[in-house]
Amino acid sequence: MDRRELADFLRSRRERIAPADVGLPAGSRRRTPGLRREEVAQLAFISTEYYTRLEQARAPHPSREVLAQLARALRLSDAERTHLHHLAGAPPGPPPGPTREVRQSIVDLLHRLPNAAATVISATFEIIAWNDLAAALMEDFSALPRADRNLVRRAFLGPHRDGRRLYGVSDVTEFARNSAQQLRAAAARYPDDPELNGLIRELLDGSAEFARLWAAHDVTPAPTLVKTFDHPVVGPVTVNCDVLDLADRDQRVVIYTATPGTPSEEALRLLSVLGTQRLDVPGRTVTPPTRPSRSR
Repeated sequence: MDRRELADFLRSRRERIAPADVGLPAGSRRRTPGLRREEVAQLAFISTEYYTRLEQARAPHPSREVLAQLARALRLSDAERTHLHHLAGAPPGPPPGPTREVRQSIVDLLHRLPNAAATVISATFEIIAWNDLAAALMEDFSALPRADRNLVRRAFLGPHRDGRRLYGVSDVTEFARNSAQQLRAAAARYPDDPELNGLIRELLDGSAEFARLWAAHDVTPAPTLVKTFDHPVVGPVTVNCDVLDLADRDQRVVIYTATPGTPSEEALRLLSVLGTQRLDVPGRTVTPPTRPSRSR
């Protein structure tokens, strides 16, 4: 434990947080920028005396629980949290579960892709961010409970709307196999995550297909580069599927684009206009995209 470096690090993190950032009044008699020591102690649920001794490099070794509480109170990033643990002589263990927090820059990126349907998927296959075209192509995820936004659960357990399994994608069998493999790898990375373990139990109990794939212990999925969505309004939409790994958060950005000049590109363009409005109401008709004529 490097007491002096730990003390300096805690002080520097404390001084960068404005009281308003944590819902505290600024007051008019603050001698130093940022939070007071007693405010950090209060937010971390530890005594002011103990926190003061930490900043004075006089405290005994803090427990992992105290370090976690300090990291939360000081709003540390993942890298800062790891640094805090190392300074305290207690290297962090594996994270309890995959994060669902998406960087704002990634969210902004999704909405700057007007001609592409894009989502962010967590390590457990939950869709945690999406753009408007992705919602139009697949489903309005904002209207769904969290459980129904999990693609692996949808693939194996449903619901299968209009008899279409997972939006009628052409590679649903391959996706099911790959997702089971990737879920097994995620279970090894997050063995203590109760939500992930609950999802696996639910899938094992509810799907014989998943149980068979899970028993195979395979962990090397094959990539899918092209797939076709069977859309109920515009018909089949064939898209290229590109996946960008966000390694620091164990997330993936999935981008669906159509080949220029194809009917699928026209279909995506139409969906970008129609959005997620219901199109199956009586009296409403939609003209599907025309296929280019072939010269003889």
